[in-house]
Amino acid sequence: MIANSIAGVFSVAPPSTSIITGGTLSSDSTYYYRTFTSSGTLSVSQNPILLDYLVIAGGGGGGYLSNGGGGGAGGFRSASGQTLSVNNYSIVIGAGGGQGSNGSTSSFNGTNTTGGGHAGSQGGSSATSGGSGGGGYNGASAGSGNAGGYSPVEGYAGATDTFPSQGGGGGASAAASGRTGGSANSSFSSWASATSTGVSGSYAGGGGGGAFNTVGGGGAGGGGGAGAGATGTSGNYQDGGNATANTGSGGGGSSGFITGGSGGSGGSGIVIVRYLKTAV
Repeated sequence: MIANSIAGVFSVAPPSTSIITGGTLSSDSTYYYRTFTSSGTLSVSQNPILLDYLVIAGGGGGGYLSNGGGGGAGGFRSASGQTLSVNNYSIVIGAGGGQGSNGSTSSFNGTNTTGGGHAGSQGGSSATSGGSGGGGYNGASAGSGNAGGYSPVEGYAGATDTFPSQGGGGGASAAASGRTGGSANSSFSSWASATSTGVSGSYAGGGGGGAFNTVGGGGAGGGGGAGAGATGTSGNYQDGGNATANTGSGGGGSSGFITGGSGGSGGSGIVIVRYLKTAV
């Protein structure tokens, strides 16, 4: 701080750095990161701050009973070079959807993301659209992605497949293909490493579709902690895999015959903010 004298009155110039609080603090050689795995507040005081951020919604739930598709990933959006003035900023972390339920919205500083669409089920409703779309059951339509209508898109469509396998859920980087979930986003791997979040450097993969007596088994999730689809036989019902928490990935579909297991739950969302170490 620099002291100035004007007509014998001393004043102190305000410091040039900012004070940031909220979330879990981590760092790499260049940036500080603040990670929110539950809803909270980011506070900026003393001076404005220039920062980048990542906002991921909750993933959709997998399909259930005898056969179900994979849940869609939560919407994935990012922003860079954003100036935040001195203020308190509310952060909302979307929950992952249970079986047959959509994920919930995450938001920060006017950036909203759409929860992942849930999968279609033999014993439930049709697949729904979302940040990424849920996988279709037994050839029925899958959900579409980018339900928020954003550019660039926040996610991609689920897939349809025909019995004995079910469609995978869409991912943040690609649509699902057959019973395999759409690919997760791996472009923020350095953030994942610095904050110990994501799975193998990725977020928001689509859940795998369930399969009945199918060679090759249930569909794989699309990475980023997405749930895998189950493989079941008559009298041997299997639950879909749950997605990893705070990845925004979709849950896997169940499998069986006539009656069956539970669909996997989608992963809850996450918000990460980063700023230069020299700014504070």
